[in-house]
Amino acid sequence: MRFLYVVVVIAFIDTFIQLPIMTPYAISLGASETLAGIIVAMYSLSNVLGNIIGGYWVDRIGRKPIIIIGMVLVSFTLCFYPLAVTGEQLLWIRFVHGLFGGVLVPAAFALIGDWAKDTGNKKVMAFAGGSIGIAAIVGPALGGALAAAGQIIYVFILVAIVFLITAVLSIRFVKSSVHVQDDKPLDRYTLQAILTNRGVLKASTVAFTLMLSNGTLAFALPILVDQLQLTTVVTGLLLSLFGITALFIFMTRLNIVFVRLNPFTLVFAGLSIIAISMGILHFAFNLWMLIVAMIVYGIGFAFIFPSMNQMITNSTDETLRGKAYGFFYSCFSLGVVAGSSVSGIVQQSWGIPFIFCVGLIIINLIILGQLNKK
Repeated sequence: MRFLYVVVVIAFIDTFIQLPIMTPYAISLGASETLAGIIVAMYSLSNVLGNIIGGYWVDRIGRKPIIIIGMVLVSFTLCFYPLAVTGEQLLWIRFVHGLFGGVLVPAAFALIGDWAKDTGNKKVMAFAGGSIGIAAIVGPALGGALAAAGQIIYVFILVAIVFLITAVLSIRFVKSSVHVQDDKPLDRYTLQAILTNRGVLKASTVAFTLMLSNGTLAFALPILVDQLQLTTVVTGLLLSLFGITALFIFMTRLNIVFVRLNPFTLVFAGLSIIAISMGILHFAFNLWMLIVAMIVYGIGFAFIFPSMNQMITNSTDETLRGKAYGFFYSCFSLGVVAGSSVSGIVQQSWGIPFIFCVGLIIINLIILGQLNKK
């Protein structure tokens, strides 16, 4: 089952490797700042549909088949990125990419959730978070380096090859869930069970808010770095830095925090810390302030990611878990949509995307507090 962590690394490296390059790539094709923000967001927007469809089929036909199918389809779609010649074409490619990519993550985390609940090991989700930390380290640094060398199209080709290889290896090394799959249709009673599940609602609110901040980073950080007359290599390294910070917490004795503290306490604290990092970025005027901001962001990310996934696992059984993760990751994707698209508009209109993000995080913290009281 440990190969699942490899699957998680590859699934998320697809997103992270594009963080430092998608905005400049879109602008290089003639897109405006607003259209560039929409292009960045489109992957996550179509991810929402893919998450919901994938979550349903994860419970219906099993976790493993969806993982393999999702990886093959993503590999195929990535080959079209180098063929785009306009911002509008890039927008459509992002839509298809996000749709196919959306089926993959719910499958992987539903299977990890099965494993975590069966073993009772509270650190399983921390190690899954560590896998995402690895992707957050390797992806942006590699993407930024290739972009600086003028080889952006090789980013897409490289990831396509890696996805295809991982799909083949998954046939052998990913074990199917031992649980009976749910063959019932997705009806209003199933939706009601998800939408009235307090744990799912709280975790989904957290996911939306976390990725709201990440979407803001994806769009606004490359622009800020450029304004400070730094290169895309710096953007990639900064985005990797928050992954390094999170990975350090996930993979060292500091991960005892996930055993000692309950998930809600950790996610609330983590979101508050991320709001602080966004404030630092707004006032940043040199590289050192950017470094501090990304370390602070990494601490918040580390507290949040395993904890919100653990909230889903704790509040669902095997027949609902795939669909619950589909809903959860659709909120995850909507957060990126809101972060990157709204940031494009705010940047063009007022030039304060990070402060605007702080305000949105505070609003969602209030909502989260109310959900926890009921």
